[in-house]
Amino acid sequence: MNAPGNWQKSSYSGEGDGNDCVELASTPTTLHLRESDAPGTALVTAPAPLAQFLHAIRTGTPGIVASITAHQGRAC
Repeated sequence: MNAPGNWQKSSYSGEGDGNDCVELASTPTTLHLRESDAPGTALVTAPAPLAQFLHAIRTGTPGIVASITAHQGRAC
């Protein structure tokens, strides 16, 4: 799947034209996320799952961070 050409820099990436930026591009059915210093690699997802994930993080849904960061045999 090809990403669209309308990449936008995240407002959280700070000022300047450096390569430490998160960029987003979208189509009606997909979101494309990439790091500006590795533009050939992008995370592609649909808007609904990403929105649910971000909502779970913002609301502190029990287990959401632990399920992502857990390592077998170790506490988070």
